[in-house]
Formats: sequence, structure tokens, C-alpha cells
Amino acid sequence: QVQLVESGGGLVQAGGSLRLSCAASGRTFSSYIMGWFRQAPGKEREFVASISRSGDIAYYKDSGVKGRFTISRDNAKMTVYLQMNNLKPEDTAVYYCATFRGWGFSSAASDYNTWGQGTQVTVSS
Repeated sequence: QVQLVESGGGLVQAGGSLRLSCAASGRTFSSYIMGWFRQAPGKEREFVASISRSGDIAYYKDSGVKGRFTISRDNAKMTVYLQMNNLKPEDTAVYYCATFRGWGFSSAASDYNTWGQGTQVTVSS
């Protein structure tokens, strides 16, 4: 069973950047599609981005996120990253990484099996 630990969150001003990391333990990291989700206070958890097992295909929440966020992975380091640029106050949330053992693309949190504890991102205006 894989375990996930997120890091890299913090407080940043609007327009700033953060790079989130999600380190996995276990020997099967490359067998998972990896996703990033976020949850703002009072809101449901929402999909942000996902990346294929080999790292060659990525999906994003929408064009607004795609133009500012980049998901990547390093299977040798068993780590998935989320580079976030030009951050906006509405990006404020707890960010989670998660594993997906299925095939194809999914933005549904219910399809993801293992979750990290989350890392807080706060963007001030």
C-alpha cells in the first residue's frame, strides 16, 4: 500500500508561485495515475490536475488552471509535483495528492484510492 506525504504549501501573495510536492512510499508508485485535488473552506473537494503513469499526459481542471499550474512526476524519486504560478486568492485551499489505479482519465475524487494529509496554500490579495 502506498503512502503519500504532501509538502510545499504556505502563504504567498497574489501573483506569486509555489511548488507542491507529494512523496510516495512503496514500490508501486509508477503503477498509479496521480492526481492533485484541493478543498477550500465550506466547499467540496475539487479536481485540479492528473498525470499519467509515465508522465507524458496531463489533464487540468480547466483552461484557467492549465495556463498557471503544471503537474509533473519523477518516478525514480516517487514524487509528483504541482508547480503553481500567478496564484490568485481563489486558489486558497488545502491541496491533496491521490492515487488512481484505473485506466484513462478521471476527475472524480471517489475514483482515487489513497490520499495524503494535505498541505495548506493561502494566497493573499
